[in-house]
Amino acid sequence: MGAHKIALIPGDGIGTPVTQAAWQVVSRACALGGAELDGTWFDWSCDTFLKTGRMMPEDGIETLRGFDAILLGAVGWPQKVPDSVSLHGLLLPIRKNFTQYANIRPHRLLPGVVGPLRAGDFDILCIRENTEGEYSGAGGRVHQGTSDEVAVETSIFTRKGVERILRFGFEQARKRRGKLASVTKSNAQKYSMVFWDEVTDQLAAEYPDVEVSRYHVDAIAARFVIAPETLDVVVASNLFGDILTDLGAAIQGGLGFAASANINPDRSAPSMFEPVHGSAPDIAHLNIANPIATIWSAAMMLEHLGETASAARVMAAIEAATAAGIGTQPGQNSTGEITKAIINQMS
Repeated sequence: MGAHKIALIPGDGIGTPVTQAAWQVVSRACALGGAELDGTWFDWSCDTFLKTGRMMPEDGIETLRGFDAILLGAVGWPQKVPDSVSLHGLLLPIRKNFTQYANIRPHRLLPGVVGPLRAGDFDILCIRENTEGEYSGAGGRVHQGTSDEVAVETSIFTRKGVERILRFGFEQARKRRGKLASVTKSNAQKYSMVFWDEVTDQLAAEYPDVEVSRYHVDAIAARFVIAPETLDVVVASNLFGDILTDLGAAIQGGLGFAASANINPDRSAPSMFEPVHGSAPDIAHLNIANPIATIWSAAMMLEHLGETASAARVMAAIEAATAAGIGTQPGQNSTGEITKAIINQMS
């Protein structure tokens, strides 16, 4: 098998050092395991927008289509470019054009990391619908700047979109502990969320081996804090999944540990892997960004590419490093020190 072609997009702020760190780690893991990665770096960022008027070139999507996977650092620098511009100019087009409809975010405490809760061990896999719902971008504004201004934002839920993300969740639950939590707000949103509940019930009949629970988003947010160990696979819409996974990051010790994968399940286009945290411009120059979230995301990339042994090697090295107290507290170690400690665990 030839080398896996990886598109590397560091993006903005701390995205550059954490992407470089992740690339060092996965390159070492693959070298030890006999796999080969071929990385191409793309300087697409808010600085690119300021220079060219675009977050990525006009042919950016077609350029990325030729890669096996994409590793992204972080996008955004609101002091330079509004977040609404940077997000819709790079991240969302990639997710939508490549039908990366399953956003996967694992939440668990790494060895040596102390979370803010007095809870037992938890292992939650959040699956967020990633291409429609509340982030569809359907709407507009009229009479802007006047007292009669109106803004309309319409959520789009299709049967195809809802069914495929729920089915993906059911399949993941089968591989794990056989429990699925479907998240809505159907007591208040009587069309889109009742529709989601109905599709959940229809699919549940096909998966009698999976225990299904339905939660309103406010109730499951409380459960994340009070009893996270009772949750296994959580499936939610674009907006609800986005919010819940920041809560998941908080209970696992912070955004520095929050990994994610934007998956195209039928592999008709590349999938993209990225940390959940943002670009953090305020600390971009301090060399204190925790690269673990990005390294974990890169391990998920290796798993997706079929390099399961190398992925396991990376995760074991992360866990050995945190168990030794490296990278467990914000600002405790530099980005380079954490990276070196993880690489040393693979030697």
